[in-house]
Amino acid sequence: MNAQIQVIIAGTIFLFAYALIMSEKIHRTVVALAGAILLILCGVFTQQRAIESIDFNTIGLLIGMMVIVGITKATGIFEYLAVYAAKAAKGKPVKIMVFLSAITAICSALLDNVTTVLLIVPVTFAIVKQLQTSPVPFLTAEIMASNIGGTATLIGDPPNIMIGSANGLGFMDFVINLTPVIIIVYIANIICLKVIYKKELFAREDLSRNIMSLEEKSEIKDALLLKKCLFVIFLTILGFILHQYINIASATVALAGATLLLLVSKVEPERALAAVEWPVIFFFTGLFIMVGALEQVGIIEFIAEKSLALTGGVLLPTGLLILWLSAIASAFVDNIPFVAAMIPLIQDMSRLGSIQDVTPLWWALSLGACLGGNGTLIGASANLVVAGMAEKRGIHITFAGYIKIAFPAMLLSIIICTFYLFIFYLR
Repeated sequence: MNAQIQVIIAGTIFLFAYALIMSEKIHRTVVALAGAILLILCGVFTQQRAIESIDFNTIGLLIGMMVIVGITKATGIFEYLAVYAAKAAKGKPVKIMVFLSAITAICSALLDNVTTVLLIVPVTFAIVKQLQTSPVPFLTAEIMASNIGGTATLIGDPPNIMIGSANGLGFMDFVINLTPVIIIVYIANIICLKVIYKKELFAREDLSRNIMSLEEKSEIKDALLLKKCLFVIFLTILGFILHQYINIASATVALAGATLLLLVSKVEPERALAAVEWPVIFFFTGLFIMVGALEQVGIIEFIAEKSLALTGGVLLPTGLLILWLSAIASAFVDNIPFVAAMIPLIQDMSRLGSIQDVTPLWWALSLGACLGGNGTLIGASANLVVAGMAEKRGIHITFAGYIKIAFPAMLLSIIICTFYLFIFYLR
């Protein structure tokens, strides 16, 4: 097939698929798989080349962590932590918001964002009902904390998993380079939310005292299983810390942890694998194939050359362009396909341009794509999940109402990251 025709076909299919994913008219997994199959049927890709373009390290890491989380959540540990936090806050709404969002951020750094909010939000509703106050400040804080916390580690958010897998960046690379600024971003966002929601974060003294009557220990459903899960999670996190030093891929660590937990917990494999979000896995599979096609026909290289021409191939403007473009784009479109397209683009910048070490560009991409998801209600999956759970309980978190609070907070986060990157990486 003529090379020019391949470029047209690959570009058209990718753009059309991206538009459908943004529109949410058809499930994104179906769109990604359809796009991948069309590229093979049209002759842009052979089946063998398509399979080679799939990043199985990302796929393996996601599956392994989903199995571990799926088994662990049955123990009730997340509900325990939420009730414990509410009691530690003495039933004071402001402190409860801070503590619950802190738990959300920490859990999101180590587990999947969506799973974290699915477990924390129902307990939040129960606590807020006791306080007879609006749940919106608490839910907004938890949405933002899930995306902020997920930015801090390799396994916290899918874009980081993709970036780390594509470039050999390890768990400690993300912790050392991103966690410091993420702590600052979290504190800044919480302070903003406390100021904005000051009048709503109020409860009568007698209602606050009722929170102290909650019994957190009753939330633990299986103490023996919990001990086994915590042991395996400890070993898995230790594996992530060491994996880059002992030359073991992160997917191997996650799958080893999942296998060990299956062995010691004696949970039926069918039940454990049911916790895997297979639509997400197949979405990634189709997406990797579509982006691989863009690489093969030269579209990614072309865009890289134009981007370098725009910034002059200088590290500072290139890094800031990636940070701000990623943040604004990720506020309005799914950050996973965006990051999937950006990864080979930055890799080509290293090959084509005068930027010898593109590592700072990976931190710019991660910070922009993950934190940008806080900007709007459609910016990240966790946002939509929380909004949907609130809707079922008669609480309407509107797009306009959320963006009025979250978009300025997101911009503040990116401004903080701009100074951080400039001081430590982009000079």
